Amino acid sequence: MQPIYVAITGTKHYYGTDFLKPGQLIHLIKEPENVHDREAIKVELMAIGAIGYVANSPHTVPKGYRSVGRIYDTFGRHICGVIRFIVNDTAIVGLAPGLEEVWLKAWGRNQFFQIGRKN
Repeated sequence: MQPIYVAITGTKHYYGTDFLKPGQLIHLIKEPENVHDREAIKVELMAIGAIGYVANSPHTVPKGYRSVGRIYDTFGRHICGVIRFIVNDTAIVGLAPGLEEVWLKAWGRNQFFQIGRKN
């Protein structure tokens, strides 16, 4: 299966991207009740909360990456992802199906995870 990559936008409306690092585990959650976009997918980082949204506009989706419309029906209510790199105010994330259980267990302990890097 080919990796699926998406872009996180809107970070400047939250905390920016200075604290984001490759390897950080993030949580993508569908927001069907969002009044601006019924296919909105909010992005959260453990211990911080919301950090942005998955890009869904031709103006915000980098060429070669998937938009919300392309991934929305590929998972249930939520999925995890791993930050691969950051460019300006946009983080590129690889979807990581199967890590939701790790996220949910760690969320209760308020732990911070990085995938593929030593802490």
